[in-house]
Amino acid sequence: MSAFKRFIYPNDEAMEKPFDWSQLRRLSAYMKPYRRQLLAVVLVMMALGALTRLAIPLLISYIVDRALLGGDGHLLAVYVSVMFALYAVQWGASYFRTRYTSIIGQKMIHDLRFDLFRHIQRLSFRFFDRRPAGSVLVRVTNDVNALQDLFTNGAVNLMIDCVQLIGVVAILLALNVKLALAIIVTVPLLFIVTHSLQMRIRRVWQDVRGKQSHINAHLNESIQGIRVTQAFVQERNNMAYFEEMNRENRRLWNRATTLNVSFGPFIELTAAVGTSILFVYGTHLIRTDAITIGLLVAFSTYVTSFWEPITRLGAMYSSLLVAMASSERIFELMDERPVVAEKPDAQEMPPIRGNIRLTDVVFEYEEGRPALRGVSLEAREGQSIALVGHTGSGKSTIVNLLCRFYDPTAGSVTIDGVDIRDVTLRSLRSQVSIVMQDTFLFSGTIRDNIRFGRLEATDREVEAAAKSVRAHDFIMRLPDGYDTEVEERGGILSAGQRQLLSFARALLANPRILILDEATASIDTETELRIQEALQTLLAGRNSFIIAHRLSTIRGADRIVALDHGAIVEQGTHDELLAARGVYYGMLEAQHRFREEADPADSEAAVAEQPKR
Repeated sequence: MSAFKRFIYPNDEAMEKPFDWSQLRRLSAYMKPYRRQLLAVVLVMMALGALTRLAIPLLISYIVDRALLGGDGHLLAVYVSVMFALYAVQWGASYFRTRYTSIIGQKMIHDLRFDLFRHIQRLSFRFFDRRPAGSVLVRVTNDVNALQDLFTNGAVNLMIDCVQLIGVVAILLALNVKLALAIIVTVPLLFIVTHSLQMRIRRVWQDVRGKQSHINAHLNESIQGIRVTQAFVQERNNMAYFEEMNRENRRLWNRATTLNVSFGPFIELTAAVGTSILFVYGTHLIRTDAITIGLLVAFSTYVTSFWEPITRLGAMYSSLLVAMASSERIFELMDERPVVAEKPDAQEMPPIRGNIRLTDVVFEYEEGRPALRGVSLEAREGQSIALVGHTGSGKSTIVNLLCRFYDPTAGSVTIDGVDIRDVTLRSLRSQVSIVMQDTFLFSGTIRDNIRFGRLEATDREVEAAAKSVRAHDFIMRLPDGYDTEVEERGGILSAGQRQLLSFARALLANPRILILDEATASIDTETELRIQEALQTLLAGRNSFIIAHRLSTIRGADRIVALDHGAIVEQGTHDELLAARGVYYGMLEAQHRFREEADPADSEAAVAEQPKR
């Protein structure tokens, strides 16, 4: 057994609820924008094709009885010409129907995929905290792709087959009721078997989709964490775990296809029984002059036309079960509601001045495990607030609440006296910029990544922002300068260079509140000093919240807030907290002692921040 734990994603497991026809109604909603095209072209072509298909066997019976047996060559030529004309109409109708249904189907797939992606963009951080990226990815790609056959041809073919089946049955009954009933008597047996296979096929396809979701999730994590895997020499364990999932996926797929193909042979067997009944009983009716030879030939052709749609409907039903398994997963995601949602009457956030207040804020990522415990904090206009504390003390949680990535479990967060839950997310977040330790760069040029902070910014403004954070010089040394492609996640750049670009991106947005979450952790000391000089100018007149473990970077903050286990234990200026000899003093002393032990030559540089003993 692999050292890797088995992924268990409850929302990806097979659903035990019965077949939900409401899924079909929800899918059919994507046809509404194109119903005029469907009615004007597709349904007309469908009707033409069905009518010609039903008319041809009857015409064949006339050819046999009136032309061949009657020896009328002229009438034979007329009937054959009409038959070729009917086949030409049938071919043309089929061509145009297939062409337009494919076009319309792809439009519906486009709309569904876009709606799903747009919905994902609006979901809250809490959703992504508990969902691996691969599990979300498989719904936008594989599950939507699984609906292509249903949208492009499936729905129309379903209508065609139903119309053809009803038409054939009506004609057979009109031609000879006894012979028709003798053939159709085998159909109830077919439906009994179909019903028994229904739940088994649906369940196994849900299992297949769930397993493919697990594979995508593991694949995504394996690619993102390849450096960790190789650093700890876990390639074999990782491959063994992937092979286990891959083998299970193959087993489930084989089981699903085995059940799927069981429809075809059984329908063929039923068709063979019906055909045997036709010729045995039909021969008897001919001998008793109840029907003509031509009518028997027409019956045999209609019987073929009878079993063809039933065969296709059986295959279509299997495809429908596959599509339903995917649609359930798609709509399960679409039904996810953002935990952080705008109120119906949310107002635009006025231009922020910067009076920020947290009042008795309690927050829990998981019920019963508070990350913040009754935090009250106030920042006045233009102040810089530094948040310090050990890992898990609640520093990042506070800034996440300020951006309204989460809502407090209790208490309130107000800016300029306005509760941020009463304003639109866009109007709030457009006035806040955040620079995190783990910098994310998108595929594209360096210019594009900086401009992401404000898409309408000019090239001159982009370069000015880069110069302000001392990123311009290293950018100009790159092969194409600002037009250099950064590749996925900025792989061609160092960690420090990526952080400088994230500084430029945040500052280009010209926020009223700037949040630096361990933003200088990957920058060398010399570069950090230059950035600190730039920040003194850039932070003037706007609020800033700075999270830093390197305490030398926050000495100039207007107020330093020390947290421990989700509570504020002390706050004040650097000098006030040193004099208090509390938590901050202990952290500073421990950090100085560590630096002194790690590099004695560097201890002189830290004398200015050393606590007095």
